[in-house]
Amino acid sequence: MAALSLLILRVTLAVVLVAHGAHILFGVLGSDGVGPGGLSRTAEHFESLGLAPGFVLALLAGGIQFGGGLLVGAGWLTRWAALGVVGYLLIAVWKDHARWGFFLNWVIDPTRGHGLEYSLILAGALISLVVAGGGDWSLDGLRAKSAASRAAGRARLRGRA
Repeated sequence: MAALSLLILRVTLAVVLVAHGAHILFGVLGSDGVGPGGLSRTAEHFESLGLAPGFVLALLAGGIQFGGGLLVGAGWLTRWAALGVVGYLLIAVWKDHARWGFFLNWVIDPTRGHGLEYSLILAGALISLVVAGGGDWSLDGLRAKSAASRAAGRARLRGRA
């Protein structure tokens, strides 16, 4: 059951992270609530928060979310990918979300941003992956099984000598 739970968690997070990363990098999935997206828009937003150089940081933010989402989804380098995204989320909370309070901007008021509610949920789920790893049904899990199998084989060979 733990393997299935971790698979569901990883895939769910991957969908969200890849979608957010694609929105930043390529401007896909834009709407009235989240804006048109894209690197130039994200760079403008970052610079308005005092984060410069905006374009480089937008590229980095999109890459962390998009690439981290792909890695988490596949379960490859899961702990490191999840930790990288948590780092990004901590910066987002520090520089932007905390000033808007706890809750998301459910009424889509254009004069205020989103609180830290969403980032907190994502960070908690990602920290769970940092602690537990990708699980048995991941590339990390397959690699661990393979390494354990090779070690057991070497131990059997040494026992015969």
